[in-house]
Amino acid sequence: MVSNKKELYFNCLKTINEQIERYQKQMDNIKESMEANDIKTDYDEDNKGELLGDFEKFAGRLSTAQEMKESLSRIDPDHYSEVINLGSVVETSGNYYFISVPIGEIAMEDGSSVYAISTEAPIYKEMVGKKEGETFNFNDEEVKITAVG
Repeated sequence: MVSNKKELYFNCLKTINEQIERYQKQMDNIKESMEANDIKTDYDEDNKGELLGDFEKFAGRLSTAQEMKESLSRIDPDHYSEVINLGSVVETSGNYYFISVPIGEIAMEDGSSVYAISTEAPIYKEMVGKKEGETFNFNDEEVKITAVG
């Protein structure tokens, strides 16, 4: 799995770019609807307020996605480390993790799944600084680190 770090990095980047595009498109649609409502003389103020609320919600999501893209850009997909930190791919006795941005489950070409998590994730706080062969406790379970890259 560690050999697929570049694929994993680019899958995360693709997911973030799709989110950015989707949120931007939704904001553009809302903007068009609001402008169309301004042309009418009998538009509903409640509808306009709802549209504005939706616009702000998607603007917040867009900002978060752009921040995630910026965080991801700080990772060198060619760099490998024996110690778990930002950019590490970690194989444990139960799952694979990519310490990067909080996207969640990422499907890989070979059919496996990796969880993209941030350095703010509780499980990361338990594994940071550890190496292959070490263990940590998470949710009252002992988890063994079987590979780090």
